[in-house]
Amino acid sequence: MKKINVGIIGFGKMGQIRSNALELSGRAIIHSIYEKNGPPSVGMAHKVVENINEIIDNSDIDAVFICTPNYLNKSLTIQALAAGKHVFCEKPPAFTSSQVEEVISVERKSGKKLMYGFNHRHHESICKMKKLIDSEEYGKVLWMRGRYGKSADKAFFNSWRAKKELAGGGILLDQGIHMLDLFLMFGGNFDSVQADVSNLFWKLDIEDNVFAIYKNSDTGVVASLHSTMTQWRHLFSLEIFLEKGYMVLNGLKTSSGTYGDEKLSIAKNRTTAPAATWEDEENIAFTTDNSWTSEVNNFIDVIENDSSIQTGNSSQALAVMQLIDKTYGNEV
Repeated sequence: MKKINVGIIGFGKMGQIRSNALELSGRAIIHSIYEKNGPPSVGMAHKVVENINEIIDNSDIDAVFICTPNYLNKSLTIQALAAGKHVFCEKPPAFTSSQVEEVISVERKSGKKLMYGFNHRHHESICKMKKLIDSEEYGKVLWMRGRYGKSADKAFFNSWRAKKELAGGGILLDQGIHMLDLFLMFGGNFDSVQADVSNLFWKLDIEDNVFAIYKNSDTGVVASLHSTMTQWRHLFSLEIFLEKGYMVLNGLKTSSGTYGDEKLSIAKNRTTAPAATWEDEENIAFTTDNSWTSEVNNFIDVIENDSSIQTGNSSQALAVMQLIDKTYGNEV
């Protein structure tokens, strides 16, 4: 199969992560990159262009990876789709769900593939949980609790993420969006939202804490989210309790190692006393992170096979942004 030609717009941390994943896949050629601040190092192997349009309007390029600050995601996605390119875009897809609907309209007209970087769905621990839940071995999901937090230092003030006009929001759009995406994957749609959004510590015009409760009125499933930038140490925790047992994931394997080891605990219901014993719990450690390569391979698969996107599609992006709108108090 012929390798696809890829252009990367934005070559900061995420652009470099995507570049590495593309190279590891062995299924793509990085044709050229654009980085506003210039290439990150001397002697880059890839062609560096001076204008975004040199990528979007290049007929030799099949797909564009958009790895830019949030405020550029919507406009560049629309521009690339309209130019006949397949598009992979980092989250968030836009600032509001109505903006995502604008993108979807262009996507449908273009006939091209559009995938968003909801990377957490590709972690092996999450895939394991999804497989078990889909098997119904543990019954139906009853409730979920997600905590996702990190520490930010003074350097954060100098980044685009600290400016609402560039980021669109704070910790909810930065990290909480991933947990909401997982809630939707495991619990279906949530139509009821109660939330407290605040800037308890940093006093910026973006939130540093969100406490929210989401309910699926059809199934009764309730999910609790705490998304925080005052955790003081990075933390990821997702707990799913079902009719016949539970699954608890603590830690997330990342290149930085800041979220600790990725450990999944699984157990069936304890119906006899003492309920506090732990001997029947299965503990699985996930020591490698293959999520980036998995995600890239998934994107290339749908291009080569002209198949529909199952993970990270625009409908899922719209659903998560509708929850974001409701959390921020903008009912849709």
